[in-house]
Amino acid sequence: MPTTDHIILDRHRKPEGLGDHFAFGFVKFLRFIADTFFAKRYGHRAVVLETVAAVPGMVGGLLQHLKAIRRIRDDEGWIRTLLDEAENERMHLMTFIEIAKPTLFERIVIMIVQAIFYNCYFFLYLFAPRTAHRVVGYFEEEAVISYTQYLEGIDAGKHENVPAPQIAIDYWKLPANARLRDVVVAVRADEAGHRDVNHDYADQLSRKPREQTA
Repeated sequence: MPTTDHIILDRHRKPEGLGDHFAFGFVKFLRFIADTFFAKRYGHRAVVLETVAAVPGMVGGLLQHLKAIRRIRDDEGWIRTLLDEAENERMHLMTFIEIAKPTLFERIVIMIVQAIFYNCYFFLYLFAPRTAHRVVGYFEEEAVISYTQYLEGIDAGKHENVPAPQIAIDYWKLPANARLRDVVVAVRADEAGHRDVNHDYADQLSRKPREQTA
């Protein structure tokens, strides 16, 4: 997991080509939906969005695993990286469930969103893995922005800086007296790391011959 010592929070990958513009537009559409539905309720927004964010790593890890077996070749570390990403995002979700206490309606939304996004992302990764990684890269760019705004709200007193849940203290090895702000800083650092990894993977795939990405 990255630390705030070396991440660049405002890094943006300019779209190049049709796939990048599709990925960027798709993520901006998701951002519009999130802004409309959740407004400034960042804790509840995080619960639903982390449900989506936990999907790509697992899907990518699965398909990279099958490709490595099919081609009888080394995966160059992609499988472990993507599965670790999925686990990290799942821990984000479990943490914000403790903080936001989602309602029954929001839990139903989580199940629906996950079902729809999983199937869409699976087929996108199957046929256009480069674009799929770019989607995640842009998604994580927006996550960094959202968590930065969350921090600003905490610092301004708009959101109560409640004690960090024990699951977050254990996972990020935070001090026993850690607060919500410490958790958001840690999560934002994770998202910045996922952003850079997925943009890099998309770049690597764009440099490979087409037959090697199948």
